[in-house]
Amino acid sequence: MPRPLSDHDPGVVLEAERDIRARLGDRQLDFTALAAVSNIYRAANAVRNRIEREVLGPEGLTWGGFTILFVLWVWGERDTGQLAEDCGLAKGTLSGMLQTLERSRLVTRSRHPDDGRKVVVELREPGVTKIESVFPVFNRYESMVTERLDEDDRHELARLLRLVTATADGLALVPDD
Repeated sequence: MPRPLSDHDPGVVLEAERDIRARLGDRQLDFTALAAVSNIYRAANAVRNRIEREVLGPEGLTWGGFTILFVLWVWGERDTGQLAEDCGLAKGTLSGMLQTLERSRLVTRSRHPDDGRKVVVELREPGVTKIESVFPVFNRYESMVTERLDEDDRHELARLLRLVTATADGLALVPDD
């Protein structure tokens, strides 16, 4: 019996899509959209699980922890509200992750100099060292999981996923570079 929502085998996925259409085909549903969104979910989980298992886990990081380090590395210190938004995390989830990263001496939290109600998160030197060593491996895995796509396909996939994301968030589209 297929594991339709968790299986990543393309043959099983196609069979599951046929099963759904056979079971629900008498209803007015957009089966193409259903397949597209199901495969976005499946692809995101497959990529995340593999990279967490093979790259981040051995470094003592989760996907969320890595994302926090990456945002701080690229854009610099952030207050916790902004950091949570930038990382796509709930503030409560961010707080627990920051505790873990602080215990590992990768980040530090301090009161905002102009607004004592806010907390600022900053990447510490061990955090810089960690993200600078992990990111190239992470990026090799990004290349590996998209290696069956040529450069044009990768660009088009990125464009289409930005379109889906903007639509889901009710945001205006911007032209590609």
